[in-house]
Amino acid sequence: MEFFTTLFDIVCVSIRILLSVLEFAFFARAILSFFNPEEEGFLAAILYTVTEPVVLPVRALLSRLHFGEHSPIDMSFFFAFLLLSVLSVMLPIITL
Repeated sequence: MEFFTTLFDIVCVSIRILLSVLEFAFFARAILSFFNPEEEGFLAAILYTVTEPVVLPVRALLSRLHFGEHSPIDMSFFFAFLLLSVLSVMLPIITL
């Protein structure tokens, strides 16, 4: 039984690390978008590659709901970041 507890802890820590890396990538992409809005360059390409798989399903959902279509802000990016933040806050509560 201790093996499964240890395995569960390893999985939880791995998920926390992944969420932290994704949150950092989202934050870096948001900051970089002020200086490089065309998303050109090596760093922008890496950040786009890391964050876009999370943003894309949220963007598809929001487009089906016709939410934020005429907004100058990418609402899907905001909601994806919010979802990651909620998950990172909820994960310690779930694992108790």
